[in-house]
Amino acid sequence: MTRPLLLGPGPHSPFPPVDWALDEPDGLLCIGGDLSLPRLLNAYANGIFPWFSEGQPILWWSPSRRMVFRSDGVRLSRRFRRELRRLDWQVRFDDDFDAVVAACAQAPRPGQTGTWIGPAMQRAYARLHAAGYAHAIAVRDAAGRLAGGLYGVSLGRAFFAESMVSLSSGGSKVALAALGWRLAQAGTPWFDAQVEHPHLHSMGGESWPRSQFLARLPPLVADRRPWRDWTLPVLPARQLAGAAGD
Repeated sequence: MTRPLLLGPGPHSPFPPVDWALDEPDGLLCIGGDLSLPRLLNAYANGIFPWFSEGQPILWWSPSRRMVFRSDGVRLSRRFRRELRRLDWQVRFDDDFDAVVAACAQAPRPGQTGTWIGPAMQRAYARLHAAGYAHAIAVRDAAGRLAGGLYGVSLGRAFFAESMVSLSSGGSKVALAALGWRLAQAGTPWFDAQVEHPHLHSMGGESWPRSQFLARLPPLVADRRPWRDWTLPVLPARQLAGAAGD
């Protein structure tokens, strides 16, 4: 196979088998389709996610290796934990989902001149959020300003982290640690962080081959109902200093 398949036009059109994904670029499986709710839920349930820039067709991916965190395995360095204990930050769950997504979209990325979280993607994840399938974590400083955050898709007991952002130093680290804490509290053993990155490795991320990821995913997505009890009381961020040690 030398080129990705064209996805059928119907929102319930099946995806090709993930082992048909290209080696170069790694994980590109198919193109086209739309970002409708049924198609997105079907994609995530099968270990597939959309990732494309404005002006491109919709591209669907299932990379050969997957970045995964055990929910109780997010690590914060000793130095950062000392700093965190002095910060009067708060973690809020599903606090202004659209603002967190917009902050992720606007954040500059090393080596990138644009963003893959374009208007179409933002609208798609807003629809997922309205239906109960997408959630955000906002980290706010003492003045209530957004210091960092992340958002992702929940499906059954699975969580697929899409993007995170730091607006103040360490904001995304706190958001990631809070996600691990939240999922561990709910009995979710691990969560997806999609693409490998050295920074994620340093925080406890593990690189799983696609076969391992796909073998462990079905029990978590067997019940595809949305996660309705995502919202929790405000969490003082300093509590995470003891929950995410290195």
